[in-house]
Amino acid sequence: MDKDAIRARHQVWKNPWHFLAFGFGSGLAKFAPGTFGTLAAIPLYLLLIQLPWAIYGLITLAAFFIGIRICQITSDDLKVHDFSGIVWDEFVGFWITMFLIPFDWKWVLVGFLLFRFFDIVKPWPIRYLDKQVAGGFGIMIDDVLAGVYAWICLFLIVKFY
Repeated sequence: MDKDAIRARHQVWKNPWHFLAFGFGSGLAKFAPGTFGTLAAIPLYLLLIQLPWAIYGLITLAAFFIGIRICQITSDDLKVHDFSGIVWDEFVGFWITMFLIPFDWKWVLVGFLLFRFFDIVKPWPIRYLDKQVAGGFGIMIDDVLAGVYAWICLFLIVKFY
């Protein structure tokens, strides 16, 4: 384990910004932290879908803007831009993926798979933004766009299923 990972593991439980950035600890997974972060977003999604769609959207939007700060502080403290354990962006990206999608576990699974696909493959302009945009906004924006791509696909699948 490299020194950045050791420092992250030590700080995540002591610093509330890091605790949020690391998805309540889910980003500490030894492999595929983004996948574990997305899985950790599901219970909060289950709470969000109980709310009116406008409140869901406002909370997701607020989570994006707060996430910029959360991710900026954590990456600055760790001195690593977009450290793999920072998964707050996966939370927001998954919530975008599931926005206005009728609840059914099959759609949660399909949404999860679509979001992970777009987050990993990073089609244009996601890969470009991931490489060119720095700071907390840069950490957040690629997952937001992956969520939008996944939402479009999921919406069409649900509509024509």
